[in-house]
Amino acid sequence: MRTEPAEATTTCVSNGTHEDLPVLDAPHEIPPRDARALSKVFFQELAEREEGTEGHQYVRNTLIEMNMSLVVYAAGRFRSRGQEREDILQVGMVGLIKAIDRFDLSREVEFATFAVPYIVGEIKRFFRDTTWAVHVPRRLQEARVELAKATDELSARLGRAPRTSELAPVMELSEEEVVEAQVAANGYTSTSLDATIAGGDSEEDDAALADLMGEEDPALALFEEFHTLAPLVDALAPRDRLLLHLRFVEELTQTQIGERLGVSQMHVSRLLARSLNQLREGMVEPGTDG
Repeated sequence: MRTEPAEATTTCVSNGTHEDLPVLDAPHEIPPRDARALSKVFFQELAEREEGTEGHQYVRNTLIEMNMSLVVYAAGRFRSRGQEREDILQVGMVGLIKAIDRFDLSREVEFATFAVPYIVGEIKRFFRDTTWAVHVPRRLQEARVELAKATDELSARLGRAPRTSELAPVMELSEEEVVEAQVAANGYTSTSLDATIAGGDSEEDDAALADLMGEEDPALALFEEFHTLAPLVDALAPRDRLLLHLRFVEELTQTQIGERLGVSQMHVSRLLARSLNQLREGMVEPGTDG
């Protein structure tokens, strides 16, 4: 049964400096239609109360509870975002409180009309600033929203996924900017590499996402070897480093090296062999087989 506004006032409380105030039982349970009518009365009361008094605080808190349905309504727009509903409601309450503190009866506008944009704006800001898996510039976050709208609109009209060239004029962006927005949209959500991917009828066939992505890079082992080798080469004598450079960087033959340095090919061979053995021994860790 619907509670009438007149029946909602049951008892009174004194704020110590102003006349007695009406007290509502369970303000959050008042139907929206009654809440709209009562809100006008309570906003008049709020304007007359001195901020910081018990009466002012009571009126403000009652307005918040009476209009919680506006938060529930606004939060419903975001139920497909994958965020906990309680988190969205809490953020929406912040928007409701801001709207109550800034509402002015003299504007002659319904409070619900004034409050919903505050609530929605606060929720959008929450998603924009805190729910992206990676940091994305704000202009691209906003472009992602426009991209989703334009994609839905054109998909319905064309009966297929729209091309970049078709999205650009609708979004009033260049094709390069549309592509940039599409790439940025990939940063909105993320999946753990430990996420289980069903692979068959039994749990034994399941695999982690990491097992299905990427492969070993053979260059990685080479990089590690170069990283270990560099200080060993630096420790060689200058002449030995020159020989290695001529042989393996300039790719000269031992005979050509001998002619350049004025020594025999046999001597070049012995010097290279000695340097390579020294490097090989340095590459082998203690306690391992060479």
